Amino acid sequence: MSANGLPTDRLGGNYFKLFGASTISNLGDGIGIIAYPWLASAVTRNPLLIALVAVVQRLPWLLFSLPAGVITDRYDRRTLMVIANSIRAVLTLGVALIVLGKQGVLPSPDDIDAGAVIGTDGFLYGMVLVATMLMGFAEVIYDNSAQTFMPAIVHKGNLEKANGRLWSIEQVANTFMGPPLGALLLIVAFSVPFFVDAATFVVSAALIALIPATKRSAKQTDLVERRPWQVELKEGFSWLWSHDLLRPMAIILGLLNMLGTLSGATLVLFAQEVLRTEPYEFALLESGGAIGGIIGGWSASRIARKIGSGPSLYLTLLLGGLTTFLIGFARNWIFVWAMFAIFMFFAVLWNVITVSLRQSIIPNELLGRVNSVYRFFAWGMMPIGAALGGLTVVLTDAFASRDIALRMPFFVAGVLSVALFFFAAPKLTTERIEAARTGSG
Repeated sequence: MSANGLPTDRLGGNYFKLFGASTISNLGDGIGIIAYPWLASAVTRNPLLIALVAVVQRLPWLLFSLPAGVITDRYDRRTLMVIANSIRAVLTLGVALIVLGKQGVLPSPDDIDAGAVIGTDGFLYGMVLVATMLMGFAEVIYDNSAQTFMPAIVHKGNLEKANGRLWSIEQVANTFMGPPLGALLLIVAFSVPFFVDAATFVVSAALIALIPATKRSAKQTDLVERRPWQVELKEGFSWLWSHDLLRPMAIILGLLNMLGTLSGATLVLFAQEVLRTEPYEFALLESGGAIGGIIGGWSASRIARKIGSGPSLYLTLLLGGLTTFLIGFARNWIFVWAMFAIFMFFAVLWNVITVSLRQSIIPNELLGRVNSVYRFFAWGMMPIGAALGGLTVVLTDAFASRDIALRMPFFVAGVLSVALFFFAAPKLTTERIEAARTGSG
């Protein structure tokens, strides 16, 4: 047993409750991966408007991640996760009911695949934007709480194993099981995937509620009673900014995520118009990332031990950029599937190493705030990338064909990702990572 009473040789029952909750909610997210883009593409074909959906989905990370960190440190993290998933359940149910009322006038997947002329439905498009934005705010609270809750139920020595297994099953549910299920439900009726998605959030919230509340330290209680939230936020920001490894790591990840959303913002149009995918093919396209993520999650800790944490992160930058660039030349979805598998393998490898590092070196009473500041930099760049992706398509479309315009975001993101590798590599060495982990750097 560890000093705080957590077993050192197993993950424990509370971990598996979180594991189950994450699995079921990610199954719903996987359904949404198909349902929301297809709904957006059914109400508008404008690349900027499609990209704007991705912008508002990630905008809460820019606007809300910093105050969310203070909230995470002030209140019980388990309770916050339950509330966040309950909110997401209500919002998704609202979307389902609205789509149910309008599905008689929405174009079917076959109509979209046949190239039907689709005018922008202002009401439905506005509903998608509002729901996506509000879901994003709830996601910020949930994700920050979940990451900072893990050290309370898993021993420090098991964090990489716990995170790796959690992300593996998340990949299975999110991009292997969820999208094909979403495609099947979409064929039944446009509203059905949203009803099922809402149900997954309800079940997830119930499972998290079964985890016993963790005791708060006296230091955390003092923070709640005596410190203004601005002071607490500044403390978390200062801790991260003064850290010689986490500061550049957050900035590098922010640039990497910006490039990822630049290429992915108009993916649904690329898949429909260039790759000519139907809903089930689009669903299978996402499963490539799932397979790569599963393998990456289960093997991440072994790979990091074998080749070192630094080279593991280098590979993410280098191969992520190369696969993105190659997708720009794709003629069929099977090739893109393979590229997604390689990309996600290394993306999960990055996540397992860096999140486990943060969980092990940031003091618990600061973990919520520092983690939120980190994600402010790391995820706050995503809405900017999404906007740039839509703008890239529109500008290219002005002087080139639609086919080239939809490919251009992958070329731009791929080249810039490789360039980022040369900037990042000297800052993310194994020696610096291990020094931070042991407290000697």
